[in-house]
Amino acid sequence: MWKLFTTFLKIGLLSIGGGYGIIPLIQEQVVEKNNWISRKMFTDIITISQMTPGPLAVNTSTFVGLQIGGMIGALAATIGCILWGVIISLALYKFFQMHQKSDYVLEVLKGLKSASLGLILSAAATILLLALYGSNKPELDFLSLNWTALFLFLALLFVLKKWKMSPVFIMFVSGIAGFIFYR
Repeated sequence: MWKLFTTFLKIGLLSIGGGYGIIPLIQEQVVEKNNWISRKMFTDIITISQMTPGPLAVNTSTFVGLQIGGMIGALAATIGCILWGVIISLALYKFFQMHQKSDYVLEVLKGLKSASLGLILSAAATILLLALYGSNKPELDFLSLNWTALFLFLALLFVLKKWKMSPVFIMFVSGIAGFIFYR
């Protein structure tokens, strides 16, 4: 439990950019470095974490902890994930109250926004590659491409954008399609 807590404490400390930005680090720690869960289970956990209320990184840490150590593991991973966020948020609140008119602080924030965008794009690429190729390091050939997943992705993206459907409806349809095509 201690290793689980400290791993997610480190993840929580480095989770600048939010949940999507931290997905590659969580995957590296729990799938590749510690071999706690498989890549397939990690993808499933990310999918479930996106559908449940709450921050993605916290939900993911809770589900990973639950898989590894039951309820105590879920608690250890979740507390580890959020502890630094709480401490840093309180410190930043105090700092920004003191320096709210500083041009230097505003410029630093612009740089952090750019870095966060890069992390989010990396996470999006990881999720897309896992869905379409079953790996985040594919050969990128058409033979290993999951054409069903690509078709579902493009069709539901089109429906979402064209008719402004509710994301809840899109998730519901995606779940049904997953049940039909992937059982």
